[in-house]
Amino acid sequence: MNHIPLSHASEASIRLIVRHLKDCLKHKTKPNLVKSLFREKNMKYLNSVLETVGNTPLIRLHRVVSDVPALVLAKVETYNPGLSIKDRIAVRIIEEAERTGKLRAGSTIVECTSGNTGIGLAMVAAVKGYKIICTVNDKQSKEKIQMLRSWGAEVIICPSKVRPEDPRSNYSVAEQISKDLPNSYWVNQYENPMNPFAHYESTGPEIWTATEGKVTHIVAPTGTGGSLCGTARYLKEQNPQIKVWGVDAYGSILKKFHETGIFDEKEIYDYSMEGVGREFIPRSMNLDLIDRFEKVSDKDAALMGRRLVREEGLWLGHSSGSAVSAIKQLRHLLKPSDVVVVICHDHGSRYIGKIYNDDWMRSKGFLDEQKETHSRKPVGELVEDMQELQPSATPARTNFWRESTEKTRFLYKILRGLFKPSSL
Repeated sequence: MNHIPLSHASEASIRLIVRHLKDCLKHKTKPNLVKSLFREKNMKYLNSVLETVGNTPLIRLHRVVSDVPALVLAKVETYNPGLSIKDRIAVRIIEEAERTGKLRAGSTIVECTSGNTGIGLAMVAAVKGYKIICTVNDKQSKEKIQMLRSWGAEVIICPSKVRPEDPRSNYSVAEQISKDLPNSYWVNQYENPMNPFAHYESTGPEIWTATEGKVTHIVAPTGTGGSLCGTARYLKEQNPQIKVWGVDAYGSILKKFHETGIFDEKEIYDYSMEGVGREFIPRSMNLDLIDRFEKVSDKDAALMGRRLVREEGLWLGHSSGSAVSAIKQLRHLLKPSDVVVVICHDHGSRYIGKIYNDDWMRSKGFLDEQKETHSRKPVGELVEDMQELQPSATPARTNFWRESTEKTRFLYKILRGLFKPSSL
């Protein structure tokens, strides 16, 4: 066999050699490193879809933040293959579980999820050949559940109006499945240290590099706290003056607990947003890294989501609308020299049946047809309006149209007489 000195080989060549040897072992064929290397020397491709995770773009917002004095840049995580920021933690958590032996051949991944983490994990499971079971609560969109199943996940729907410790909650059900099912691994994103660490080693550095260290504020929806806190930890290590703003929902305890240290159950009630707010404090959330929380209503977040797609061309989720709304609510704290990065978690396709559905918006009282930007009446209603505005509405117009109609009928009779065929 031809020998190639590894000391002079590139990292890419080493990966090719390892992959070639694995293929030879798998198919029981004789290795031919020279042929393999020359065949793939100038070819450019990725080994799997998982290598496309991360390095998402910063896109400047214009019209929706025209009243905000700062430069506002959206970190658009929909460019990940699973269309959300949760792809980052899915890859990192599974790689760490494999490294530590918690996941091995034939294992089943188990996770409680609001949809996006489950989708990211299902994608990783599909590539690596694992089975996956996801427990979700019943307020998650149908689109998310269908996407989970399309990636091969088994989905168990649990009630949303119960506390996490309730045995019926998606959190408790996932924990119980992991105990009962042999060779299973419960990801538990709320307590898994790899959740914030994935953003410490990727999202934070990406933002710092892309802004050349000029970022002054980070704003993000806060659920598990992993994305915001992991990103914040890295950025505050580079510049402790960077402000970190978490976005909370009405019906969540995060803001009050952060400000007072009081866990007030009266703050907990039902709301529509997915992946924003929490009824407990996850271990993945380091509140010391967050400078302030801002609450945003379901309605404001939904309307901003619709504005983002219509005015910026960015089809984003409900939580992204909440994050941009928070910036507008806090614009009095910003100045022209500030650079604000808002992390936009997921894609609007997950909410076709919700914030991008007029009937759903009306059912929640969110849609004001008179005020919503770019709202248009159906053609049928426009025709009815035109009929109501016919000239018969006033006496003067009525006489005009009556006289015109009589003249038309008289002219018609004359023409009919002139052109009537003669009888034989």
